[in-house]
Amino acid sequence: MTNIEAIILAAGYSSRANAYKMTLPLGHMTVLEHMMTKFEGLISRVIIVAGFQAEIIQEEIAKISCKNTYSFEMKFIYNENFNQGMFSSIQKGCHEVNAQTFLLTPGDCPLVKKETVQLIAKQNGDVVIPSLNYKGGHPIKLSSDVKQKIIETDPTSNLRMVLANYKKNYLNVDDPGVLMDVDTPEDYQKAMEYYNTKMSFKT
Repeated sequence: MTNIEAIILAAGYSSRANAYKMTLPLGHMTVLEHMMTKFEGLISRVIIVAGFQAEIIQEEIAKISCKNTYSFEMKFIYNENFNQGMFSSIQKGCHEVNAQTFLLTPGDCPLVKKETVQLIAKQNGDVVIPSLNYKGGHPIKLSSDVKQKIIETDPTSNLRMVLANYKKNYLNVDDPGVLMDVDTPEDYQKAMEYYNTKMSFKT
C-alpha cells in the first residue's frame, strides 16, 4: 500500500436527487460504500467530508466500518461551512491530508472502475485527471503542493481556479464511470442500469 490518501466529498444538499444520494442503494451497497470500495488496497486513509445531514454520513461510515472489509482508516470530518459550496469542503479535507499525494472525488461517483483508480494512483504529476472522450472526470489525483495551494486560497474561489496554475496530466481511459454521478433521479436510474448490466458481477 502506497502513501496515498483519499478525500470523498459528501457535504452537499442532494437537492437535485430528491433523496439523500450518498445512502441510495446500488446493488447490495450504498453509493458511498461503492465509492469507498475503489480505494481498497490503494490508500492508507479515506477522509469523508460531510456537511448537510452529516449524522447520516456518520452512521453510514459506522456501518461500513463494522464490516471490517476495508484495510484503510476512515476519517469522518464535518464541514461547518458546507453551505459555502464544494470548495470549502475540499479545503476542509485538505487540512486533514498527511500523505504526499491524494485522490479527490465527489461521493456520488460510484461507477468508476477500480482498475481506473489504480491507473490514476500510479501516474506522476501535480494534477492527474481521468478522461473519457476528451472530457475530464473523477477521481483526480493531486500532489501535496496542490494541497497547500488549496488551503492557502481564498474560500470564495474554486478548485478550477487553483488547478489553472498547474500542468494537468490527462489519463485517457475506457471507463464511462469517470463521468457518471447521481445528481438527479434520472442519473440514479442510469446508474442502476449501468451497474446491473456492466458491474454487478464484479462486486
